Amino acid sequence: MDIRVQEAAFDAGAELNAFTNAAQGAGAIVSFSGIVRDVAGGLNTMTIEHYPGMTEKALTDIAKQATDRFDLAHVMVIHRFGDLGPDEQIMMVATASRHRKAAFEGAAFLMDYLKSRAPFWKKEITQTSADWVESKAQDEDALSRW
Repeated sequence: MDIRVQEAAFDAGAELNAFTNAAQGAGAIVSFSGIVRDVAGGLNTMTIEHYPGMTEKALTDIAKQATDRFDLAHVMVIHRFGDLGPDEQIMMVATASRHRKAAFEGAAFLMDYLKSRAPFWKKEITQTSADWVESKAQDEDALSRW
């Protein structure tokens, strides 16, 4: 299990290659990368805050749940914090399993729980405002399938 919370940018291709090499014997690998999108129109920066220690523990707990539930061989979660601009990577998830269904479901489970339960706070900063991003009902509803 590889859980990282970092300010620095990462190379998704290099990370996926390293993950694949570490997951020898897996029959399937699934990855997802989240990107800052300009949903507000005119987004200058998205500021992501977290509590060190608490955040890593929460991500580890979510990853352990996914590993146990879907019999995953390997899991990676990278999540950034700090000031990010449009089109920058926020996070990456990768799962490895003997079978593709488990790898896909494990990745989807991770994404749903990271979106709703990971202790990150996001603020969208535009030319005219700075607003905290509120949780969305659809993100909470997504948890009901698990």
